[in-house]
Amino acid sequence: MQELSSAVVLVTGAMASGKSTVAHLLAERLPRSVHLRGDGFRRMIVSGREEFTPQPTAEATAQLRLRHQATAAVADLYAQAGWTVIVQDVVLGEHLDPFLDAVTSRPLYLIVLAPTPEAVAAREADRCKSGYRGPWTVGILDDVLRRETPRRGLWLDTSCQTPDQTVDHILADLGTARLDGWV
Repeated sequence: MQELSSAVVLVTGAMASGKSTVAHLLAERLPRSVHLRGDGFRRMIVSGREEFTPQPTAEATAQLRLRHQATAAVADLYAQAGWTVIVQDVVLGEHLDPFLDAVTSRPLYLIVLAPTPEAVAAREADRCKSGYRGPWTVGILDDVLRRETPRRGLWLDTSCQTPDQTVDHILADLGTARLDGWV
């Protein structure tokens, strides 16, 4: 646990992959931690928000980048004050590297939750909220995850794991998650 002191850990994956649950459980296991939900910055936009879709407008892309920059800045602020920050957000495809570049605190860890599309669909069906409405489907987002997202950090197929088992795996394999040399 000491290894995670003053660190930033990004937990990402598709919607309904378990990010919220895993990030919160991971934060609970650490002595001094913050669970930062990047989507909160999206919800702060009261007027003029454009949702990010598979065919995003320039404005939707600009808002996503702004959200990621705000998340990285707040994560850095907490980490520099001695907290371990568990960031949870959908940061996939071409947006992953710019997000990682925006985080200046070190050490920096990346956890990618990658359950099968079938497991994601089952989890989505069991949730109170619905992430897959409108143009997004489990298949489209899974394709972005598997085909467009750079293979960095620790990728976990959590299809058959409980959230506690996933956190155990993360803590046991932190070396793989650490992005040494990320500049």
